[in-house]
Amino acid sequence: MKVLGIETSCDECCAAVVENGKKILSNVITSQIPFHAPWSGVVPEIASRKHTEWIYAVTNEALEKSKLRVTDIDAVAVTNRPGLFGSLLVGLSFAKAFAWARNIPFIAVDHMLAHLYAPFLEVGSERLEVGIEYPFLGLLVSGGHTIICRADGFDDITVLGTTIDDAVGEAFDKVAKFYNFGYPGGLVIDKMAQNGDNSAFRFPIPSLHKGDHRYDVSYSGLKNAVINQLDIFKVKTDFTKEDIAASFQKTAVDILQRALFNAAEDTGLSVIVAGGGVAANSLLRERLTQQAHLSCVFPPLELCGDNAAMIAGIGYHYLARGEVSALDVTAQSRVIGFKKKYP
Repeated sequence: MKVLGIETSCDECCAAVVENGKKILSNVITSQIPFHAPWSGVVPEIASRKHTEWIYAVTNEALEKSKLRVTDIDAVAVTNRPGLFGSLLVGLSFAKAFAWARNIPFIAVDHMLAHLYAPFLEVGSERLEVGIEYPFLGLLVSGGHTIICRADGFDDITVLGTTIDDAVGEAFDKVAKFYNFGYPGGLVIDKMAQNGDNSAFRFPIPSLHKGDHRYDVSYSGLKNAVINQLDIFKVKTDFTKEDIAASFQKTAVDILQRALFNAAEDTGLSVIVAGGGVAANSLLRERLTQQAHLSCVFPPLELCGDNAAMIAGIGYHYLARGEVSALDVTAQSRVIGFKKKYP
């Protein structure tokens, strides 16, 4: 079965064709970074307008690269949650129209679940999921979400921990914006940190001592410390912007590690599957792959961020189970349980 995937949850306009939930026949990702760079962040109105302008051409390119015709597509899968409401509606409306015009199955997908599915896709002649069996621990890290979960199936997750305020990717973006490091913040800070001293600042790690937050994270305090209290936490007098980036990144990863390792210890699960844009961070990948007692799986860099291949891939499994979505399904900007409150 050849499934067309559509992903427009934020600022990447994506279309892909995946065969039988595994083999990527095409995966087109069109970034809007130049249009949002002047504001050092995604402007929702610009994002939805660009999706409207690009979605047809991006889908057509995905079909051409897969060497398939419209009539060769057996089903359509699309992100309908979570994300920017206007952006979601563009992809959702396009996918509905495609499915209705062809009279083929249509499935709406939670793209955070799809991130966990990314390592199960074939990349070239290789399949990354060798050795992965359910259950495993999932680490979903992006600009909008930070989630630690237990995965018992492709659409069966139990959220163990989340952020109580800012997502890790959001903290990267806001620190980069404040210091004019560049955009997108996560990528820029990661590169700058390679030439910085990560011990130049000793930024605080949140205690989260109230209530049951052993697997939760918080980035509001770290963000505030880096932006508004830099002098309080400096270890050396002379420092560079690269030192700020490196020290911030180290602490951001430390926060993630603490919660993730707590979850691994308590659940007894030793396999961790990561997904989301921040899963491309070099320090996070280095730290987790160095853990001898854990097996950590990361998708290739092109499948870490938002993409349509993971949407088409996971969509196949819903269809194989006989599940389809009604054409009146709508977009959801948030998913209950993906964030928590404190205490």
